[in-house]
Amino acid sequence: MRLRHIELFQAILQTGSLTAAAQLLHISQPAASKILKHAEQQLGFALFSRVRGKLQPTAEARILQQETERLAADLQSLRRLAGNLGRGEERALRLICTPALAQVMLPEALRCWRERFASTPCQLATQHTAEIVEALLLREADLGLTLQSVEHPGLSSEVLAQGQMMVIAPANWWSTAELACPLRLVELADAPLIGLDTRDALGGLLRGHLEELDPPPRISTWVQTYQLARSLVAAGQGLALVDPLTALAGGDRAVQARPLDPMIPVPLYALVRAQETSSAAQLELLAQVRQQAEKLMAVPGRL
Repeated sequence: MRLRHIELFQAILQTGSLTAAAQLLHISQPAASKILKHAEQQLGFALFSRVRGKLQPTAEARILQQETERLAADLQSLRRLAGNLGRGEERALRLICTPALAQVMLPEALRCWRERFASTPCQLATQHTAEIVEALLLREADLGLTLQSVEHPGLSSEVLAQGQMMVIAPANWWSTAELACPLRLVELADAPLIGLDTRDALGGLLRGHLEELDPPPRISTWVQTYQLARSLVAAGQGLALVDPLTALAGGDRAVQARPLDPMIPVPLYALVRAQETSSAAQLELLAQVRQQAEKLMAVPGRL
C-alpha cells in the first residue's frame, strides 16, 4: 500500500463514505474512487463492500486497520514535528512516568520547570514500567520515571531519590501514638491485607517477607497497582504495602500511613536512552523532579 492508499483507507473508515472521505482529504470523488481501485488492485483483494449505501470494511481490511492506524498516528507526529521545525520551535520534551509519580510529584516539579522553560512544548503520559521502557526504546518518549529498577543495554538509569516502603490503613485504624512509630512486619501477621500481584523485584521481595509470617496476612483481594490498593484501603478494605508517593496521594484523611520495619528502600529512577545527550530543558526537569522527590520521599507519609 502506498501512503495515499493508506490515507484514503483511513478516511473511509472514519466517514463510511467515499464522498465524505474525498472531502476530508480535499480531493474529488472520482479521484478518491481511482485511488481506492488502484489500492485494491495492488493488494489483490477488496477493502470495502457496499452495505445499505455505506462502505463496510472487509475482513482483510479489519486486519490491516490496526497497523494503518499506528502508521497514521506516526505520520501525524511527523507532520507536527516538521511544522515545529519549520517555525523554529524547540522539539517537545516527552516525559512518561508511572501514575503515582504523575499525581503526587510531577505537578509541582513541572510548575517550577516552567519558570525557566515557559514556551517549551512538553508531552506527558503515564504508563507502567514495562510500557515506559518500550516507549523510550521506540523513541516515543525522551525521559522516563519509575520506582522499579530497569536493566537494559539501550537505556541509562539514574537514582534521583530514595524513600521506603509504607503501610497504609483506613482512617482511625491506628492511634496517634502508633502513628508516631514504624509498623513492625510481624504486626501484619493475620492482618487483612490487599495483595499486590506485581511481577517486579520489589513485589517479589514483599511476597518473600509476607510468606514468612505465621500466620500469614489474610488476603482476599489482589491488585496490580499501588494506586488501586490505596483506593481499596480508603474504602475500608484492609491494609496495604505501598511506595511513599502512593501513601501521600489523595491529600485527604481517608488513609493513615506508617513506615514499615524493617525498612525496605524504594528508589526513584530516571530512565533515558543510552549514549544520548540530554537537552537543557530535560536536565532542568530532572533537577526539579529530584528536588520534589527528595522532599516527598524523605519524610514518611503524614496522613
